[in-house]
Amino acid sequence: MTGIGILSTGAYVPKQIVAGEDVAGPAGVTPEWIERKTQIVTRRYAAPDEATSDLAAHAGRQALERAGLTAADIRYLIVSTSTPDSPQPPTSYVVQSLLDADGAACFDVNVVCSGYVYALALARALVAQDPGTHALVIAADVYSRILDVHDRKTVVLLGDGAGAAVVGGVDTGGFLDVELSSHGHARSLIRVEAGGSRVPTTHDTVDDGGHLFRMDGRGVRDFVMANVPGAVSKLVERTGHILADVDHFVPHQANGVMLSELVTLSGLDHAHTHRTLERYGNTGSASAALALDDANTKGHLAQDDLVLLCAFGGGMSLGAALLRWTGTR
Repeated sequence: MTGIGILSTGAYVPKQIVAGEDVAGPAGVTPEWIERKTQIVTRRYAAPDEATSDLAAHAGRQALERAGLTAADIRYLIVSTSTPDSPQPPTSYVVQSLLDADGAACFDVNVVCSGYVYALALARALVAQDPGTHALVIAADVYSRILDVHDRKTVVLLGDGAGAAVVGGVDTGGFLDVELSSHGHARSLIRVEAGGSRVPTTHDTVDDGGHLFRMDGRGVRDFVMANVPGAVSKLVERTGHILADVDHFVPHQANGVMLSELVTLSGLDHAHTHRTLERYGNTGSASAALALDDANTKGHLAQDDLVLLCAFGGGMSLGAALLRWTGTR
């Protein structure tokens, strides 16, 4: 093995399909407004008996099956989520139990929507220092539980889902480099204000909606446009490539209108941009994982194609990874 790459992918979305008309009324908008502003048509919501760990386990199990591995073959299990089952224990430990991955070292990553790329970067580093091992990376979020149905800035965008990848040694290709950055001064752009040690949960915080997801949409857009193109360009150039070499762009599925603008601003109009947001909406850290699995399972990624993953989210955080695709499913 000469590199570290993605051996397989997996995905899971809940069965409940939530159309624009289902969220438009309480938010004070129309389905037409939602599609025009976001290009999102439907999203998925978890069933009442489904938690983040359930979605994650489904996606992880599929990735393992496609890689021809069992849970016993996994040395590291990393779950990216900002909607954990509970504050403690880590959601990865629940997933470990569901998968019977008893030999794995587990931990959670919370970098909001950038978490999938951060988790892949961690998996790459762990496997590199422990040759012959495998890491299972799962990104899963259930945002439907923390949405304000009256807030049109958020409820029209977000849904639930999970995506997974098995990371291990590859003969050729794999990860070329990663680019991670954090911008804590902009942390107020995306937030859940109550429920932690600074603002503990009380009757008043619940009554005030302090445990619900909030976002400054315009501020997020400005941040993304100001920071993502430069980060992507720096990553690609550092590997000895130019943007024109990129075959596939797999971004965080934040908003369709913003995504189209970002592609052009980043100089990636020539690349095949993979999108699932029309069907699934913004699924937090799962969205880039779902988009990669969709591209992979549909056979759009060929051996040796240059694939650029890019995610951005609360914190604010940015994560990008460039890899030479290994042609695995």
